[in-house]
Amino acid sequence: MKTELLMGNEAIALGAIRAGVNVVCGYPGTPSTEVLETIAKRRDSDIYVEWSVNEKVAMEVAAGASYTGARALVTMKQVGLNVASDPLMSLAYIGVKGGMVVLVADDPGPISSQTEQDTRHFARFAHLPVFDPSTPEEAYTMIGEAFDLSEKYGTPVIFRPTTQVCHACASVEIDDKRYVNKIEGFVKDSKWVIFPKLSYQNHLKINALEEKISKDFAKSSYNQITGSGSKGVVASGISYTFVKEALLGAAAKVKVLKLATPHPFPDELALEFLEGLDEVLVAEELDPVIEENLLRLCGKAGLKVKITGKLTGDMPVAGKHSYEVVAAALEKTLGLQSAIAVSPGEAPPLPVRPPVLCAGCPHRASFYSVKQALKQTKYKAVFTGDIGCYTLGNAQPLDMVDTCLCMGAGITIAQGLKIAEPNSKHIAFIGDSTFFHTGIPGIINAVYNENDITVIILDNSTTAMTGHQPHPGTGKTMMGNITEKISIEKVLKGCNVGYVVKANPLKLAEAVNAVAKAVDYKGVSAVIFESPCIALFKGSDIQEVKENCVGCQTCICELGCPAMSIQGGKVTIDQNLCNGCKLCVQVCPVQAIGGHEA
Repeated sequence: MKTELLMGNEAIALGAIRAGVNVVCGYPGTPSTEVLETIAKRRDSDIYVEWSVNEKVAMEVAAGASYTGARALVTMKQVGLNVASDPLMSLAYIGVKGGMVVLVADDPGPISSQTEQDTRHFARFAHLPVFDPSTPEEAYTMIGEAFDLSEKYGTPVIFRPTTQVCHACASVEIDDKRYVNKIEGFVKDSKWVIFPKLSYQNHLKINALEEKISKDFAKSSYNQITGSGSKGVVASGISYTFVKEALLGAAAKVKVLKLATPHPFPDELALEFLEGLDEVLVAEELDPVIEENLLRLCGKAGLKVKITGKLTGDMPVAGKHSYEVVAAALEKTLGLQSAIAVSPGEAPPLPVRPPVLCAGCPHRASFYSVKQALKQTKYKAVFTGDIGCYTLGNAQPLDMVDTCLCMGAGITIAQGLKIAEPNSKHIAFIGDSTFFHTGIPGIINAVYNENDITVIILDNSTTAMTGHQPHPGTGKTMMGNITEKISIEKVLKGCNVGYVVKANPLKLAEAVNAVAKAVDYKGVSAVIFESPCIALFKGSDIQEVKENCVGCQTCICELGCPAMSIQGGKVTIDQNLCNGCKLCVQVCPVQAIGGHEA
C-alpha cells in the first residue's frame, strides 16, 4: 500500500485498474476526461484504451468486450449519455457478462456544460443500479464494487461522480494488487439477440432484479446511519461531505443517513433511518431523487415525517452545492448551528472575466473571414454554431454564432432554417472532432435531401476544449499508436458534397475568397479551415504596434483579441499573449502593426 495525492478522476482510474478493467472506451467531456487519460498513462500492457468517435460508439464497443467476459469501462459526461442512451437502454434488457461500468460525470453548476441534467433519472429510466461517491478516496474503492455488482447480476452499472468529486484532490491509499479477470470469450447464445418477446420477458426480470439490488444496497458498507435524535439528514455524493463538515461537533444531535447508492433505492435501510424521526432534510445534487423516494416511503408506510429539501424550497433547485449552502439549510430547517463559522463577504469580489477565444486562435480568423465574405456578397445570413471552443464566436465583436444546441446540431439546424427561410444563406460551423462525433450524418442528410447550406469546418488538429485529445483526423490513438489520418476532405467528397475547398484562415484574402465561392454554390458546400490550435504550436513572429498607429482601434473593434488594448490613446500588444497569427496586421488600415521573432 502507498499513499498518493490524486484528483478524483485519477483515483477512479486507478480504482478501475485495481478492479481488473480490460477495456476502456469514452469520449472526452469535462468533468470526466481525466479518467480515461489516467488509465492510458498508468495502464498495464493488457489494458486497451480508446477515445471513440462518440459516446454511442464507446458504449457499443465496451458492450462487445463485456460479452466476452472482459471488464469494460465507458467514460463520458452527462450530455454524452444522451448520445449513448440508445444502446444503454437495450443493454439493460440484454445484460452483460463481464463487469461493465458506465461512468457518467454530472456537472452541477453547470461549470462546463450546456445542461445540468441528473444521471440518476437515466438510472431509474433504464432500471440500472447507480453508485454516487462522495470523495475521491471513496470513489477509488467504490468503482471496484460497481464492477463486482455488474458481474453478480449481469447488468451494466452507472457510476456517477459530480464535478466537485471528479476535480477534488485527496490523499488516497493505493493498493498495487490488481484483480486478474479471466476472460472466457464470447459464447454464442440467443440471449444476445434482442427480440420483442425476449424484451418482454427481460423487462419482468429487470423489475425483479431491482428488488434484489435494493436489498443488497440496504446492506452496503457505503451506506451508513450515524447519530440519533428526532431530526435527520439524508445526503449523497459531495453533499454528504459538506453535511459532515457542517455537523462537526453536533453530529451526535442529529441522525444522518449517508446514501451512496440512490437507485435502486434501499427501502429497508431508509425505513430503518426514518424510524423515530419527525423531520428530515435531504441534501443531494441535482434533482430531488432521494427526496421523492423518501416521500413515497412515508406515504406507503404511513409515517408522519416532514421531508424538506428541493421540493419545499429549503435546498436550491439548481446549481452545485457548497459548504455554505448546506450549513445554511441545516440551520434554517433543523436549527443546527454549523461548527465552522461562515463569513460571507470577507474576500473582495473577483473581477468579471468572460470567456474569450485565445490570442492567436485560428477560429477568430475563420469567423472574421466568413463575416467579411458575407459582407461582400450582401446575403442575409444565419450562422449556426456547435459545441466547442468556437462557441465563443457568439461574443462581440465577432457575433458569429446565432444558435448552439448540441454536438453536431449546427449542420442540421441550418437545414431546418433553410427549409423555413429559403431566401437566406445558412452557414454552419463545426470543429474537426465534432465533425467525426456527430457531424457526418448531418452532412449526408443535407446532400440526400438537396439542401442548400455551407458548412465551415474549423480544423485545428485536436479536441481543444476538453484538453487536446486525439481524434480520427489526428493520426494518433490513446494506445500511443500512429494510425492513418481520416481525411475530412475525402469524407465530404465521399458524401457527395458538391463544393469542397481547403484554406488557411490566417491568410485573410485567401480565406474570404474561399468562403465567398462556397456560399455562392447552389447545394451543399464546405470550407475546411486548417490551422492548428495555438496551445499545440506556439508562434514566434510576435507582433508590435509601430509609431504610425492613429488609434483608430479597428483591430480591437473588429477582432476582439485579448492581446490588444489601448494605452495612451494608441493600441498596444501584450508580448506575452501574442501568438504571431498576423490577423491584426491584415486588418490594420494604416499598416501600423509589424512582427519580430520572440
